[in-house]
Amino acid sequence: MIQVNDLVKSFSDFRAVDQISFSVQPGEIFAFLGPNGAGKTTTIKMLTTLLKPTSGTLAIDGLDIARHPNEVRKRFGIVFQDPSLDNELTALENMEIHGVLYGVPARVRTERTEKLLKLFELWDRRDSFVKTFSGGMKRRLEIARGFLHTPKILFLDEPTLGLDPQSRNQLWSHVKHVNETEGVTVFLTTHYMDEAEKVAQRIAIIDHGKIVAQGTTAELKEQTKTDSLEGAFLALTGTTIRDESANPGADQMRQFSQMWRR
Repeated sequence: MIQVNDLVKSFSDFRAVDQISFSVQPGEIFAFLGPNGAGKTTTIKMLTTLLKPTSGTLAIDGLDIARHPNEVRKRFGIVFQDPSLDNELTALENMEIHGVLYGVPARVRTERTEKLLKLFELWDRRDSFVKTFSGGMKRRLEIARGFLHTPKILFLDEPTLGLDPQSRNQLWSHVKHVNETEGVTVFLTTHYMDEAEKVAQRIAIIDHGKIVAQGTTAELKEQTKTDSLEGAFLALTGTTIRDESANPGADQMRQFSQMWRR
């Protein structure tokens, strides 16, 4: 579903992504992990057609991203780390606008909106303004909206940041349900190693722009002789605190998500 070969992205003399290669299989939940400033956001931005690679190739669902960007955009949904809902609209209105923008037929839009809002336990609040929602409810609505146009891939950029354990567990249960019933491929980033270990079938770890390890949780633990994904992650990337601003792609992604929200 996703094929990345020798991908490079440079900003002047800084190489944010340094010749990485990986693949994601159809229907897989794939975690892309790394410290702040490691190159995660820059990679997601290239995968979602928001940034052109310096070199290398990217393909989604067999389509070259550089040659078929519009077709590729129809095939994925994305949930940004920063909020992108319109707080002055209701949950139903946020879903409706998204469906119209993606050209979802009215009947399908109505049926799918009801199905997803019920799945994500928001149907009873469909006519409430988003500004009255808790953080967990807003996140569930954003992800429900991301599934509305029946994408083949959903990109989730730290979707559970700041949520309590109950909300995180509930959200992932819903995501896994859609992944299993509709075969949607999920590409996620997170700093919560426990949830990556729980939900992801395979994992790639990026550090200083390079992929330092790939595999299942069991394979990464075996490679590093550790007993948890967090232990493997620290063994591969070290324990030094990173500065996210070191990666220019992070600022650009934040600017884009803010523009989307407006």
